[in-house]
Amino acid sequence: MRGVDPDEGAQTVHRLRALAVELNLLGAEFAQLHGLHTTDLRALICILDAHRAGLTATPGWLGSQLGINSASVTALLDRMEKAGLIRRDRDADDRRRSLLAVTPRAVDLGQTFFGPLIDRAVTVLDDFDAVERATISRFLDGVNRAVAVERQAGAHRTDGAESRSRTRRAGDPA
Repeated sequence: MRGVDPDEGAQTVHRLRALAVELNLLGAEFAQLHGLHTTDLRALICILDAHRAGLTATPGWLGSQLGINSASVTALLDRMEKAGLIRRDRDADDRRRSLLAVTPRAVDLGQTFFGPLIDRAVTVLDDFDAVERATISRFLDGVNRAVAVERQAGAHRTDGAESRSRTRRAGDPA
């Protein structure tokens, strides 16, 4: 593999950061419009992604995905259930365990709000051939793994130091 010019790498990271900011702003707008916390939106996305991947979503699993404790998960699920966005079903194999699912109402809200963005993103992908789309997917998967590794490194520090990503201030160089 060829080395990446540091300036090109920085420009790519800045583009990704700009995209992340835009997506966060859009998510915050959706949350505010529907009286949700941004964590509620993140929870909906986690549960939807679990369903798409064939994974079982439980309160404990959701807490680990969001990095929040069980009391916070309970409050979050209570809010979301009251809003008609999720339901908690008893596991047929273990009645002590709850399985989480989003409701059709939540799917409809998401499709109404995010559907146009999804359509636009798919239209952008139409400009790329299959090999280029595979490269884009490989790149995005790799960046996602890199971010997850950095997040985990910060969560498992034993020397009392915080992760670099948690000590950087806005505007500081990466």
